[in-house]
Parts: sequence; structure tokens; C-alpha cells
Amino acid sequence: MSHDEPEQVSAEIPPAAQLMQMIFGFVTTQAISVAARLGLADLLNDGAKAVDELAQATGAQVRPLYRILRALASAGIFAEDAAGRFSLTALAEPLRSNTPNSLRDFSIFIGADWHWRAWGDLFGSAQSGLPAFERIYGKAYFDYLGENTGPAKVFNDAMTSMSTTASAAIIDGYDFSGINTLVDVGGGHGMLLCSILEKYPQMNGILIDAPSVITGTKEAIAARGLSPRCEAIAGDFFTSVPAGGDAYIMKHIIHDWNEERASTILQCCRRQMPREGRLLIVEMVIPEGNAPSFGKLMDLEMLVLLHSYERTEAEYRELFDQSGFNLTRIVPTKSAYSVIEGVPI
Repeated sequence: MSHDEPEQVSAEIPPAAQLMQMIFGFVTTQAISVAARLGLADLLNDGAKAVDELAQATGAQVRPLYRILRALASAGIFAEDAAGRFSLTALAEPLRSNTPNSLRDFSIFIGADWHWRAWGDLFGSAQSGLPAFERIYGKAYFDYLGENTGPAKVFNDAMTSMSTTASAAIIDGYDFSGINTLVDVGGGHGMLLCSILEKYPQMNGILIDAPSVITGTKEAIAARGLSPRCEAIAGDFFTSVPAGGDAYIMKHIIHDWNEERASTILQCCRRQMPREGRLLIVEMVIPEGNAPSFGKLMDLEMLVLLHSYERTEAEYRELFDQSGFNLTRIVPTKSAYSVIEGVPI
């Protein structure tokens, strides 16, 4: 080595240091959620700003806000310049509210106090096998949302946010041609269904979800000019789903329910589906082995919130079989989601 060349320091981080960074991952999560709630990315959309200007715009205190931004900038979320001003980075862009693939609403949901409390008792779920949320609040997760409009709006907006980021990948990854009427079961505010209808102008759509959701759904459908060929219906998909579809799609629905309840939903679809119909389940399929998977993390969200879990391919095959379907194929997409296709037995 030349004396003029600096000695190379090993880039390898010791395991204990790596683990310490992972342990403090909750700090980054909450800091992102606070930044999203304050709308910092929107405020920085037109250029870098000083912290005192951001504090004045958001009602936050200058020094605490600086500390939060400094921590986020160290993770590549926002950047601080020599003058102490902060600006957007590629990782901060999805925190804007009006950008494609925005994760602002999802970030707000993850850090919301009523949601965060359940994660504080993951140990209790490990010990009891029961959802921490249910033990803390004394009622099932969706019952709680049905009784609390504020958290329900945060949740629904977050689900729309998740659907926005995944919809393009799903549409690019799966060929929906040949479907005349697509029924979206539990489709929320209709982000996925509307996106599909926009790509396939000859297709009609029907969406069913809870009464508390449907008002927002109708507004979202109308805003995209799709009301003439997309109907939103309030109902209970455990009891029945609309007839008239030649394909039935569910995104992020089946993972919310245990085998018995999930099978009930699928059987409702089976009863209304023509013999040549298609069932399309959009979920994360857990891979075998030690490979990293976002689905394995989402599975723990199910553990603390609900009596459910993310499933492997084998588990989906078993669920389809007991519900009256053959699982024909699993189509991966350029997202964490796959399209799990089935046909009536």
C-alpha cells in the first residue's frame, strides 16, 4: 500500500452493531410517521426550508422538529444542507400527499397511537396466541374501527395508500382481458378496481364493502369518472356478494381472516360465480426458507391485530380446495403481492 493512500477501514459492521440498528428501528418508524402527520414533505415540495419556517407552518417546536429531521436525514429521508435547511430526497418523496405511490397515509396509520399500542404487546400475543389489540381494547379490531370514525378514516386512507402503490404492479403483472364484469369484494375506496377499469374500458365493475366505507367509495369512483360502469354496494361479504360477475377479486382481504372465515367469503363468491368464472386473490405469498419477505413482517401485523396470518402457497391451495376452487396458478408482480388465481371445481 502506498504511504499516500489512506488505510482502508473495513466496511463490515459487527453483528452487535447491526442488531443495535435493528433494535432502534422503531425510532425511524415513529419519526417517519410524525413527518407524515405534519406534512413536511408537502411543505418542502417547492424547495429547501429552514426548520423555524417548517415549525411555524406545522405548529411544532423548532428544536424537537430539528432533531426529528436530523435523525431522518441520517437514514436518507430528507437531507440537511450546510445552512441547516432541509430538502426532499428520493426516500422522502413518497411522504408527499399528492405524488404517485404516496405512502403518507400509510405512515400516519403505522404510527397512530391506537395502532402502535398493539405492537407494544407483541410478547403477549406470543404467549397467548391472541391479538394484542383485542386484549388492549376489549373488542375485535374491525369492531373497534366500526365504532370509531377517526381511526376508521386513518385505516381506510392507509389501505388506499397501500393499494395505490401496488395497483400498477398488479395490473402490469396480470392479464385481466376477457373479463366483462369484475366484482371487487372488500374493495375499500376502489383504488384497484378503478385502476383496472381505466386500463380495460370495455369492463364493468361492482364493489362491495361495509356501509361505513361505501360513501367514500362512491365519491372516489365519481372523481375518476367511472360511475357509469362501476357500482358500489354496501353489504356483508360473509353473507353474500353481488351476482353478475364473471371474475371476483379480493386484495388484502383473505389475510384478515382465519381459515373458517376466509373459506366463508370464498364460498360466497363460489355461489355467485358462473362455472367458467375466475377467483383472483391478491395477497403476499410467504416463501419457503430464510429468504427476506415483506409478507413475513406483515404476518406479525396480523398476529397483533387479528385472528389471522399470511399464507404460504400450500396453505392457499388447501384453502381453495376446501372452498370449492382449484388453484390454477400464482402470478408474481413487481411488488410484494401476487395474484392467486382459482377456478370453480
